[in-house]
Amino acid sequence: MEGLMDAPLRTLVTAVGGYDLCTSEFVRVTPQRLPDRVFHRFGPELSHASATPSGTPFRIQLLGSDPEFMALNALTAVRLGSPSIDLNFGCPAKTVNKSQGGSILLKQTALIHRITRTVRDALPAHIALTVKMRLGYDDPSVCVDNALAFEDAGASELVVHARTKTDAYRPPAHWHYLRDIREALAIPVVANGEVWTREDWQRCYESSGCEQLMIGRGAVARPDLAMQLKDPDFTPWSWTDYLDALMRYWELLSDMLARHECNDAYRIIRIKQWLNQSQRGFDQGPSLFNAVKRLRAADEVYATISAAQRLTR
Repeated sequence: MEGLMDAPLRTLVTAVGGYDLCTSEFVRVTPQRLPDRVFHRFGPELSHASATPSGTPFRIQLLGSDPEFMALNALTAVRLGSPSIDLNFGCPAKTVNKSQGGSILLKQTALIHRITRTVRDALPAHIALTVKMRLGYDDPSVCVDNALAFEDAGASELVVHARTKTDAYRPPAHWHYLRDIREALAIPVVANGEVWTREDWQRCYESSGCEQLMIGRGAVARPDLAMQLKDPDFTPWSWTDYLDALMRYWELLSDMLARHECNDAYRIIRIKQWLNQSQRGFDQGPSLFNAVKRLRAADEVYATISAAQRLTR
């Protein structure tokens, strides 16, 4: 969820309820010890008992290919308060893969084992180490071997996005591979990918056998999705509810601007990214996204969203 699920959006999404845990956008690890301020920028929750304002536990996710520096920075994150560490071997972005990060590493089973084992050995025993992966880079037949490598290296839980890197985000998600992984491993396997509704989750469960689910883009398209999945009596959000949350997001981003933690371009980009995802969650999403996507001035963006909000009253 790089470039999308920042701290203000985590605040809003977890406040809806239903989420048991949330993870930072990945912190990219290069051959250096990152300063503390980088971790606080990606995870201001570290200064608040590693939880969002609504109390949802939070952890840091790392992405990189150098075992020793991954371990070194994992220790920094733990020192700053992250109660567990998640390793990202699933990112499909070209720029990330080009720099030997994310899903391209799934071509190198020995290396992902070494990275995971090095981080695990460096961490205190009580700190959980979890892993996020895809089915492979371009070949899903490697998924069980890679999953076994992560387990052998000391991962305590595995989240599997049920597509390869080359599949990107194109439907469908191949949930049936998760059953093969789950049956081969002793550690928990968490399903991920293409769950947008209760019906999707039911089909995912039937195909994969996984009892746990991580939602990414679905949580952005429908911030109330976790509550919909957990409580059949929950009343789904209306478009008005979503617009209220969108305006609250603008306020949180404006607070960041006032603290000199972002600029106007950041505010505008983040709003557009969330609106882009809303097209999947709400029938009215495409119209508002199209009205905003070419705007360049913050006051124009704010005015357009405010006008849409007034029309729902």
